[in-house]
Amino acid sequence: MALSKTERRQRIKSRIRKVVSGTETRPRLAVYRSNKEIYAQLIDDNAGVTLLSASSRDKEISAATGTKLEIAALVGKAIGEKALKAGYEVINFDRGGYLYHGRVKSLAEGAREAGLKF
Repeated sequence: MALSKTERRQRIKSRIRKVVSGTETRPRLAVYRSNKEIYAQLIDDNAGVTLLSASSRDKEISAATGTKLEIAALVGKAIGEKALKAGYEVINFDRGGYLYHGRVKSLAEGAREAGLKF
């Protein structure tokens, strides 16, 4: 029986989450990608709280024009700058079952440019 695209992604996501988790000192950078938007969150899994978030729907970013790839890089830079301001330098990257390619890769590189290490 063939799996649907979302079922397949959920399986990959659970496989990744077995290994990747966030702590207070080293939070998890979780990525969610819809057809139109892209979202990133810094999460402390021990406390079960979202520490920071950034998305393509934020005012500064939604005002920018460009391709989805360019917007994803802006979201990465935004979450990176917020994280550094809050005192997080090293994080765990969680691609959320998506391939490390395209918009997910662009977001990760934007976060690295901002100064995050992972």
